[in-house]
Amino acid sequence: MHDAVIIGAGHNGLTCAYYLAKKGLDVLLVEAADKVGGAAVTDEFHPGYRNSAASYTVSLLQPKIIRDMELERHGLEVVLRKVDNFLPTVGSDYLLAGRDGLTRSELARHHKADGPAYDAYEAELDVLVRLVRKWMLKAPPRAQKSVGNLTDWLRLARDVVGMNQAEVETLAAFFTKSAGDILDARFEGELAKALFGFDGIVGHFASPYDPGTAYVLLHHLLGEANGVQGAWGHAIGGMGAITEAMARAVREAGGDIRVNSPVSEVIVEKGRAAGVVVGGKPIRARTVISNANPRLLSEHLLPEDAFPKAARQHYRNWACESATFRMNVALKRLPNFTSLPGRGNHLTAGIIMSPSLDHMARAHASAVLDGWSTDPVIEMLVPTTLDPSLAPKHGHVASLFCQHFRYKLPGNTPWEAVREQAADHIIATVDRYAPGFAESVIARQVHSPADLESRFGLIGGDIFHGKITMDQIFSARPRLGDDSYRMPLDGLYLCGSGAHPGGGVTGAPGHNAARAVLADKRKWRKAA
Repeated sequence: MHDAVIIGAGHNGLTCAYYLAKKGLDVLLVEAADKVGGAAVTDEFHPGYRNSAASYTVSLLQPKIIRDMELERHGLEVVLRKVDNFLPTVGSDYLLAGRDGLTRSELARHHKADGPAYDAYEAELDVLVRLVRKWMLKAPPRAQKSVGNLTDWLRLARDVVGMNQAEVETLAAFFTKSAGDILDARFEGELAKALFGFDGIVGHFASPYDPGTAYVLLHHLLGEANGVQGAWGHAIGGMGAITEAMARAVREAGGDIRVNSPVSEVIVEKGRAAGVVVGGKPIRARTVISNANPRLLSEHLLPEDAFPKAARQHYRNWACESATFRMNVALKRLPNFTSLPGRGNHLTAGIIMSPSLDHMARAHASAVLDGWSTDPVIEMLVPTTLDPSLAPKHGHVASLFCQHFRYKLPGNTPWEAVREQAADHIIATVDRYAPGFAESVIARQVHSPADLESRFGLIGGDIFHGKITMDQIFSARPRLGDDSYRMPLDGLYLCGSGAHPGGGVTGAPGHNAARAVLADKRKWRKAA
C-alpha cells in the first residue's frame, strides 16, 4: 500500500509529490497522458517546430519551490523577455513596457500625466502584492469556529492592521471593483489602460468593467522571474522543461511516476478515500490527492454519495469558463508590425493586440452574443526570439492566446465543426496588425475550449480549474467552510489550481496541499 497516490502529474501534482517524497512517504503519481506536465508541456506540432502546448510563459512559479526542488540543477533555465510587453495598433501608434524605466517613459511619451500616475500606481500595487504574496504559500483561514481558525484570521487581520486608510481603501477597491474602474481613475492613455487591463481579463471570461476583474489583474502581478519581481520569462525548451525538471526532482526524492495511467475512479471504503482504480485494477493508498479540477473530481471520479449533499451541489455549480482559444503556429519568418516595423526586442515581448479597454469590452460582448469575439483580444509570444532551439534555422514559432471563445456555442454547435474557422479568424486578426503574417504560417496546432477540456481535463476549457471570482477565491476556494486542500471526504485532498491560491503555473497549491497531508499524517496512519 502506498502512503499517497496523486491523480495527475501536472506541475502541482509533481510539486506535491516532491514534498511528500522528501519527507519519506511512499508516493505514486498516476498520469493519464503519455508524458508528465498536464497543461505545462512542450509539443512538437510540426516536424522540427516545438512550443508550449497550453500554458506558455513563466512568472508565477514560486521561487521557494524552484529552490527547494533544485529545478535549475535538474535542467530548468529561464530567460527574461527583453521587453515585457508590446501593444501594437493597426496604425502608427504603439506602447512598450519593461524594466529600467521603460514602462514609465513610454506612458509619459503618450500622456505626460501618466508618468507620475504610474509611479503612484506602482506604489499602490507594491503594498497589495506584498500582502497577497504572504498568503500564496499558506492555507487561508477556514470560515468555521475553532481556535486554529481564529489564529489564522488574527494573522490575516494583523497584516491588514498595519495599513493606513488609503491602503485599506485601495485593498477594498481591488477586491471589489472592476479593472476598468481602477484604471480609468488613474490613467489618461487608452494604450496605458489596455496594458494593465489585459491582466484583468486574460483567462477570465469577463469585460474589464465587470466587478472582480481588478483582483484578477492583481493575481497576475504576484510573480517574478529570475529574481525580478513582476517580470515574465521563457523556459528554455518550453513549459515542458519546467515539469520535466520537476519529474527528475520527484524521482530523485524517491517518488514514482506512471504515465499512460488514467484514473477511472477513487476507491471509497468506510467513508474514506482508500486508493484509485487504473486500468480496472485497484491501487491502494492511505491517502488520495487529486490534481484535477474539483468539478471533474466530484462528478466523474467519486461515487455520487462520497460527498455530503451540499458539497455535491456546490461542485455541480463550480463555475468554469476561461473562454480562451489556444494556438501555436510555425512561421517562415518573424511577424512585421505596421506600428513598429522590423526586428527588435519588442518581438521578445508579450504582444497584446487589444488597444483599449473598450476594445476588450466589445470583444466580451460579441462573444456573449455570438459565441466568439468579432475582434478578439490576442496575446502573441514569439519564443524563438529567445530560444532558437524550438524551430529549425530561420524558422520561428508563435503562441497565440486568444479571448473570448465560449465553451458552449450558440445552437449547441460542436467546436470540432468550427475550430478551423475560428483559427482562420484569429490569424486574420493578427494579419491586420502585422500584414503578411497569415502568408507566413506553415503549420498550426489548435486547441479550442473543448480541446483544452478533452486533452488536459480543463473542465469548460477553464485554464484556472475554476473562475477567479470573489465566491471562488481564498477561503472560498474550493468551498467556503471547507479547508482549501482537505476535501469533504476523509483521506482525500486537492492539490490543483482549484485550491487556493488558484490558477497559473505557481506550484503553490501543490506545496500547500503537501503541508496539509503531512500535518494529518498521524491521523491517517491511525485510520489505516
